[in-house]
Amino acid sequence: MSERAAPFYCPYCGDEDLRPSEQGHGAWECASCNRAFRLKFLGLLARGVRHDDGGGETI
Repeated sequence: MSERAAPFYCPYCGDEDLRPSEQGHGAWECASCNRAFRLKFLGLLARGVRHDDGGGETI
């Protein structure tokens, strides 16, 4: 099983100086703005992926 992807930038200030937090799984700390945040994958949407090609009839 592969590891989860790490965030590339802070969602608050946009800086890239992030470190994993000791608060647990999915927790990160930004050294630039001194904020901590947690990321969590909630799941896939029930509707799935919808492709809209702009309308028109199909023949």
